[in-house]
Amino acid sequence: MSRSKKGNNTRSRVIIPVVIIALLFLGIGIGMGYFKKNLYTVMKVPDFELTDQNNKKITNKDMLGKVYLVEFFFSRCPTICPVMNTNMRAIENRINNPDFGIISISIDPENDTPELLKEHARKIGVKSPNWHFLTGNRDDIGKIADQFNIYVGDKEDESESLNHSGMIALVDQEGNVRCRYNQDNIPVLYYSGLNYEDAKGKIPKLTGKYHPDRELLIEDIKKLLK
Repeated sequence: MSRSKKGNNTRSRVIIPVVIIALLFLGIGIGMGYFKKNLYTVMKVPDFELTDQNNKKITNKDMLGKVYLVEFFFSRCPTICPVMNTNMRAIENRINNPDFGIISISIDPENDTPELLKEHARKIGVKSPNWHFLTGNRDDIGKIADQFNIYVGDKEDESESLNHSGMIALVDQEGNVRCRYNQDNIPVLYYSGLNYEDAKGKIPKLTGKYHPDRELLIEDIKKLLK
């Protein structure tokens, strides 16, 4: 074999692995970009029909065409609910878009009448007509929470009935629950409405100055509104 052929074969053996490695890294980069830019579809939003603070029936179908958040709370909650409401208000202010809404479902409907919820909305400074504080039958509300897979305590258990998760669902214009991927490219499913002692959101604290998921929600709401 001539020297030129040997040289060409040697270069080929070197170049091919380099090209393969380069393509591999390019593929990884494109994949990472996909996860950063796209939101995962968790499921269809469960059907609901409840009454808001203006005595108006609100259903999941009424929310079609809007990007919205769903939380479970109750107005006399002394712990995480005021924190969640504050974070929702901050999101409402930052988004400031008529195609954005919030659904806050009370797990204490015996106390949270439409009239009381209207006063609650006034107290926390709600501006948007698309922020609906909903009340209704407690059994129905429990089923809705179960279908969202967001924890709400069993109403038959006095010690648990008013316990609930601080997680928030993000819903797109077509009525799909959506979420981002975490650093390991695993869907987060829901976002936290809580405050934290640390910037990474590992240590919940009512008076914490960090609320990382609030910023993530704002980013993802804006993606869906484009």
